[in-house]
Amino acid sequence: MWLGKLILLLLCLNSYPIFGQNKAVFALAQRLKDQHFTAKVIRVIDGDTMEVLYEGNPIKVRLAHIDCPEKRASQPFGNAAKEALSALCFGQEVEVYSDSYDRYGRLIAVVRNNKNQNINQEMLRLGMAWHFKRYSSDSIYAQIESEARQQKIGLWKDPNPIPPWDWRKPKKKTAKSI
Repeated sequence: MWLGKLILLLLCLNSYPIFGQNKAVFALAQRLKDQHFTAKVIRVIDGDTMEVLYEGNPIKVRLAHIDCPEKRASQPFGNAAKEALSALCFGQEVEVYSDSYDRYGRLIAVVRNNKNQNINQEMLRLGMAWHFKRYSSDSIYAQIESEARQQKIGLWKDPNPIPPWDWRKPKKKTAKSI
């Protein structure tokens, strides 16, 4: 009985226009894999994710090589990272060099702003991101992060900054919190 209801729900959602549009946008994003294109930044979601307008369609872009503090989970410097990314590119026509897409359908890309700055690298220079070594072996990003650490820029002012991949891990409950 529940399986029948689930199938009916999926059929209804699939025929609903908004979900159809999302499929079209997702298909466009997949077509843009391994491409270079120009688009306008229409929204900054957090320090490493933005939305661009390309051919009249909003496309979510996840910045390659970096991982920024979490805004949603109130990680220190999360809001500052979003503000830094906004200052670098919001409202601008940018060059997007896409690589692939992630499990959420976001394009993974390197983005250059209207000053021809590599935004991914600028976020590291500003001390607003970690080099995401799990997905990137690019030594340039490692070097830029190291320089920001040494100069104690941005989040590196904190004596013990917690990387976002550790911050996202579920917190274990202690006897006091139960």
